[in-house]
Amino acid sequence: MNIAVIFAGGVGSRMHSRELPKQFLEMYSKPIIIHTIEHFEKHSEIDAIVVVCIEDWMDYFKELLFKYRIEKVKKIVPGGASGQLSIYNGLKAAKEISETDEDIVLIHDGVRPLINEKVITDNIASVKKNGSAITTAIVKETILVINENNSFINYVPDRKNSRVAKAPQSFFLKDILSVHKKALGEGRTDFIDSCTMMQYYGKDLFLMDGPNENIKITTPEDFYIMRAILEAKENAQIYGLE
Repeated sequence: MNIAVIFAGGVGSRMHSRELPKQFLEMYSKPIIIHTIEHFEKHSEIDAIVVVCIEDWMDYFKELLFKYRIEKVKKIVPGGASGQLSIYNGLKAAKEISETDEDIVLIHDGVRPLINEKVITDNIASVKKNGSAITTAIVKETILVINENNSFINYVPDRKNSRVAKAPQSFFLKDILSVHKKALGEGRTDFIDSCTMMQYYGKDLFLMDGPNENIKITTPEDFYIMRAILEAKENAQIYGLE
């Protein structure tokens, strides 16, 4: 099985939305989280979806699944006290519906709706071949690595050897679960993402470049960028540019 674990547990404080968590904000009359899930729902190689949701919004989310005819979501689980623990909750739910030791899990942000079919296909293929897939994007600007006081530049990495980590981040379910359990056994609950955790424990990671538009909708500026990209795609269809 190929299982998508979609993290939609954030409250979106940087979005400054007063009523709705950012994943439920609407774009083109559809919540951002539904835009995201539909990529996995429609993909022929995705067998099931697990969503990690804010506990108080789980009933509302179930209503959205019914409204938009989402059928591959098999489990909805509450988030944890940290991003790492929320992902762990999702992985445990994925294990409950898993069928074999070779099942693959694609861990994705619920507010990263601008992926495409190729990104998902390439992730699955890379895990089958290499054991992992970390979706990245080519760095377009110069990166500065600074000291802790933000006042001096330690070094400037070469752009051709730099990437921005994005999502999905994909693995064999048994491998990522075992690393999570190891981290918890050591009392670690502060890993920022699966890629960081896997690298910390010495696992080989294989990168695959995806589109730069695969942004995370975190701030109002991101929201406007998403709307502009979707509008451009819509116009391209209307005027025969795709």
